[in-house]
Amino acid sequence: MTADPRVSIAIPIFNEEETIPELLVRTSAVLDELPGGPHEMLFVDDGSDDASLRLLEDEAAADPRIVIVSFSRNFGHQVALTAALDYVQGDVTILLDGDLQDPPEAIPRFLDKYREGYDVVYALRRSRKEGPLLRASYFLYYRLVTNMANVELPLDAGDFGLLSKRVVREIRRSPERHRYLRGLRAWAGFRQIGIEVDRDPRVAGASKYTFGRLLRLAFDGLFAFSVVPLRLAAIVGGLAILASMTFSVYSLYAKLFLDRSPRGFTAIILVVSFVSGVILFFLGVIGEYVGRVYEEVKRRPLYVVSRIVGRESEEPDRL
Repeated sequence: MTADPRVSIAIPIFNEEETIPELLVRTSAVLDELPGGPHEMLFVDDGSDDASLRLLEDEAAADPRIVIVSFSRNFGHQVALTAALDYVQGDVTILLDGDLQDPPEAIPRFLDKYREGYDVVYALRRSRKEGPLLRASYFLYYRLVTNMANVELPLDAGDFGLLSKRVVREIRRSPERHRYLRGLRAWAGFRQIGIEVDRDPRVAGASKYTFGRLLRLAFDGLFAFSVVPLRLAAIVGGLAILASMTFSVYSLYAKLFLDRSPRGFTAIILVVSFVSGVILFFLGVIGEYVGRVYEEVKRRPLYVVSRIVGRESEEPDRL
C-alpha cells in the first residue's frame, strides 16, 4: 500500500444528464485535493438514450482525467460496475453511483482507512431518504441475506466504497454472470472495514432501479451466496412427511381402539392445497438455481463495449 495512491473513481451512468454537471464538479473538486496521482474518473455509460454520453464526451475533451467506456446497449448497473473494474488503472478504486446519493466528499475518509492497512472500505448507510416502505424493505432484505449467506456480508452496506488493487484483481477473476458486487467484495476477503456515511436524496431525476430491477438484484444476492433455500425445501419436506406419519398413526389408533375413523373433507382439501403450493414454490426456487446454471454455461460476455473515450487502448487494464 502506498501513502499517496493513484485513485480511480468508477461511476456507472444511465440517463443521468441532470446530475452529471454537479457530479463532475464535486468529484473533480475531491480529486483536486488528493495528493499523488495521476488520478482518473472512469465513467461507464450503460446505454444511455439521453444527453449523458455527449455531456461526458465534452468534459473528457477538456479534462484528461476522464475516461469513458460506452456500452452498445443497457446491460445493467452491476455489469457497468464490473466493466469499470475491468478498465480502472489506479492503485485503489472508488465505486460511486452517478446519482450523488453517496457523497464524493467521503472519499478522503476511505483513503485514510486504506493508509491504515485496509483493502476494502465500504460505506455503512447511516440514514436513508427513501420512503418508509422502501427503507423497511431494505432493512429486512439486508438482514435476510446476511443471515443466509455463506460469507459474512456487512449490514446496510451498498456498493459505495474503496477497493485496493489486489481486491479488484480477485473480483476480475470471478466470472459469474449474475453479479452482486458487494457480495464478491466480502468474498474476496483481506482486511475490511465500514465507515458510516449519510445517504443523500437524489440531486435530480428519478431512480433507474425499478421494483423489478431491485427484485432481481435481491435474488442475485440471495441465490449467488446461499444454498439455504434448497436446504429449506428439504426441511419443509421432512416436516410434511413427519406430519403425515403422525396423522397416519393417529388414524390407525382411532380405528383400532376408538372404533372411529377421522373425518374432514375440508381438512383434506386444505392439506392437499398447502402441500401442492409448497411443492410448486420450491420447484420455482430450484428453477432459479437451474436458470443461473444455464446462464453460466452459455458463457456469453457480460457486456459489449461500443467505444472508449480518453484512452488509447481499448483493452481492459490487467493490473
